[in-house]
Amino acid sequence: MRRRLARHQYIERHSGLVKDELLYHDKIINNIYSSAREERSVIYRMVTSKYFTDMLAYINYDMPMGKKISGGSGFLKKMGIDESEFLDPPATLNTSRKFFERKIKYEECRPMPGREGVVVSPADSRMLVGSFNETSFLFLKEKFFSFAELLGHRRRWLEKFDKGKYAVFRLTPEKYHYSHVPVSGVVADYYEVEGCFNSCNPGAVAAVDRAYSKNRRAITIINTDVPGGTGAGHVAMVEVAALMVGDIIQCYSEKGYDNPAPVATGMFLNAGAVKSLFRPGSSVDILLFEKGRIMFSDDIVENSQRMDVESRFTLHFKRALIETDVKVRSEIANVK
Repeated sequence: MRRRLARHQYIERHSGLVKDELLYHDKIINNIYSSAREERSVIYRMVTSKYFTDMLAYINYDMPMGKKISGGSGFLKKMGIDESEFLDPPATLNTSRKFFERKIKYEECRPMPGREGVVVSPADSRMLVGSFNETSFLFLKEKFFSFAELLGHRRRWLEKFDKGKYAVFRLTPEKYHYSHVPVSGVVADYYEVEGCFNSCNPGAVAAVDRAYSKNRRAITIINTDVPGGTGAGHVAMVEVAALMVGDIIQCYSEKGYDNPAPVATGMFLNAGAVKSLFRPGSSVDILLFEKGRIMFSDDIVENSQRMDVESRFTLHFKRALIETDVKVRSEIANVK
């Protein structure tokens, strides 16, 4: 008798409803990862390679058969996607890649909070919060990533974010896949770290030890203690590639999607502006904060501790770890 895969649920923030996540290719991914737990195995190296991720992305997003991923109005309705948010006419999004890389009228449908000292979500995503401080009830000791490995073992930034807080934003394939700037400030550092392409499927994340810090990633350190800044200290934004996500395109735009520019040290970034594009698949943004500089929104913290919601993270890590579905540019923390 085949073992039934556990459900994975999350809490929809605007309604408070508990939802079951539709996991793409769930059985296939979990079967692969269950036989590839050893990171040196041939299967693991193949599945998480750049070649494999590019091949799957091509099949799913560029070949005609891949259209079933964004298969018309039925898919949009099933996934709760509002096509009135699209910047371009829906009829022009006639391939899976175009649908995945769609732009939205974010100034209208994802308004910014109307006050200062607020950290906003970088993505339409499912969010978890944690802390590196052992005295915090949010303390999670390297469950999803190795702190040092995530930042590429750069001592300056390891010291800066020691005992701080973090938030993980998991983007699923049907989501809007531009990332936006979570805080206002000056780019103190930008660099990329090479890595593999593990799946963001919750079962796969649980199967691989500290999966997010093993994947390819782009790291932006933003100093917000500057004129016009948010005042949250230094904030690290780590954009993590994943299975079927071979590229993270830096395309900062001060207004709309106009005049995109690569992120570089010394640039001033405005909170809520477009920062980058994942191409294509599911992926992850991670924010790191200095100790004592921010407080996460109460509802997100409370949701993360709920025991009446089924989560593969809770099942694997033996403690309540419930994600909240949040909108890009919505308030997720306040400056202390």
